[in-house]
Amino acid sequence: MAAGEDGTGDESAGSTGTRAVMPGVDFSTLVLSLGTTALYQMGAVPHPETGDAGGSDVLVAQQTIDTLEMLREKTRGNLDDEERKLIDSLLYELRMRFVEISK
Repeated sequence: MAAGEDGTGDESAGSTGTRAVMPGVDFSTLVLSLGTTALYQMGAVPHPETGDAGGSDVLVAQQTIDTLEMLREKTRGNLDDEERKLIDSLLYELRMRFVEISK
């Protein structure tokens, strides 16, 4: 059974009984989500739901950056130009921030 067919997965019922449909996920959405997670783990952005400042956990942030690097390597040759530029630039920015917080 696919996600959402049984009322779970990509839809959630609110207290008013309305249903919100989650947007589709593509490669760019996944990459941006992981990038935002790494920024939160480095303490560079607040939590998106609570607004709380993220604590700096460099080991976890490094693992998330490594995950993005693994995705780049495993998808090499299968990305369009826009996707390749996105992951390359995101990894560059994350690494620069990581170096700054690691000092």
